[in-house]
Amino acid sequence: MIADLIQFDFLRNTFLTGILIGIIAPLLGTFIVVRRLSLIADALSHVTLAGIAFGLFLEKKFTFILLPPLYSGLAFSVLGSIFIEKLRSVYKSYQEIAIPIILSGGVGLSVIFIALADGFNTELMNFLFGSASAVSQGDFITILAISILVVLIIYLFYKELFTLSFDEEYASVSGIHAKQIHLLFIILTALVIAASIQIVGVLLVSALMTLPVAASMRIAKGFKQMMFLSIAFGELAVMIGLTSGYYLNIPPGGTIVVVAILILLITIGMKKLRIRKA
Repeated sequence: MIADLIQFDFLRNTFLTGILIGIIAPLLGTFIVVRRLSLIADALSHVTLAGIAFGLFLEKKFTFILLPPLYSGLAFSVLGSIFIEKLRSVYKSYQEIAIPIILSGGVGLSVIFIALADGFNTELMNFLFGSASAVSQGDFITILAISILVVLIIYLFYKELFTLSFDEEYASVSGIHAKQIHLLFIILTALVIAASIQIVGVLLVSALMTLPVAASMRIAKGFKQMMFLSIAFGELAVMIGLTSGYYLNIPPGGTIVVVAILILLITIGMKKLRIRKA
């Protein structure tokens, strides 16, 4: 396999992208889970699917328009995140309703654009379930740029994001620009979800952002340790998923999720064993 990684650019791009996704998805997922916003990943993944289907529709119907599906998916995902924030400000007492509204809109648009793009095809199936050979050189560079941006912003605004995650009211009182930071965070989430879809797939991307975090919560002794353990578990799941996808010729997304669930079950067992010993 190492020889194939050296020889084939597409395979190398996919595995390097997998390494990046294994870092940034659980990294942001840590804040998402702590803030009880896990469903936001599902909502934005379906909006991203609508953007991908829109890109495929343009590609088929207007051949002179060159818009790769990844970029149309990124655009829709970011717009969806902004709409979620707008709806949260409209429904101040019922902010959680913004997520199912956007999720429903994403599903509806996906159905329409998929039908206009002449239904399901191999490319669309790759986006639904992930692919071990779907990442081009341009896609890898885009995802690398997104990864650098995410890590840089988390590093620069770690204190603010940490405070917002555990006490939003205190954050606002202490002078943190809560609305602006939250908008920045949700846009980052949209970018990471759109970037992760080629590896994990639309239907499974939220699992990569939540399952490693759920596993690390069982054994971590602090927030930072939970963050680093989440990344380690995410990387393990992604690498096993991509390797199995390559050798077994199956979409890697399913294997990534199954491995993440197995890691979660192991950590739950470890926690119970500790309690019994204590």
